[in-house]
Amino acid sequence: MMPRALRWAPLGAAIFAVTTMAGAAAADVVMSQSNDPSVRIERNLDSLLGPDRPAVEPRRGNFLARIFAPKAKAKAAAPAAVAVDYSRRFLDRQPVASGGAEWQCLTEALYFEARGETVKGQFAVAEVILNRVDSGRFPGTVCGVVNQGTGKKYQCQFTYTCDGRAEVVREPGAWRRMGKVARLMLDGAPRALTAGATHYHTRAVNPRWARSFDRTATIGAHHFYAMG
Repeated sequence: MMPRALRWAPLGAAIFAVTTMAGAAAADVVMSQSNDPSVRIERNLDSLLGPDRPAVEPRRGNFLARIFAPKAKAKAAAPAAVAVDYSRRFLDRQPVASGGAEWQCLTEALYFEARGETVKGQFAVAEVILNRVDSGRFPGTVCGVVNQGTGKKYQCQFTYTCDGRAEVVREPGAWRRMGKVARLMLDGAPRALTAGATHYHTRAVNPRWARSFDRTATIGAHHFYAMG
């Protein structure tokens, strides 16, 4: 068998000759494919390189660029949607959750506002908080939404932040469950329960503002409303 270096020598000479002739004749001659030397050289490359030759998109013109063109990178797969079963059993199967400030704020709000609710009710309250983050009428972060008006009497958005009592976690099991709800929601769980609600109140009260909004859902002890 002929050494690799010698087998490549005629090919290099042919490429140089073709390039020179093509430059001189380009102004006057349009070659058909059957007379185009580049086609013949490409066939020689196919026989020499075989399966090692890169697969490139066919394109007339610069056949050398086509030969050595890098392979296109495969597109990353879109992240799978987070599936949720609104049950205590489903939550118990989820891993212990953790996160940064946004997760902490959402977990805290769920613990003090909704830990006594059904699992569906807990997810519904989380929806309201995240809907506010996205609405443009409220602060643009979870912590900003949860703490809006904190310290101002009758102006806080979530009662536990201005009721004068310290926020002490006395039920660690409930805290862990609320942490899982918060993690799932921040990770993209669907908001399919409240139809875009940005407000809620317990069924035990009848606030004046509720007359101005559309009620979208009633889940557990809460009515949910969307701003018009």
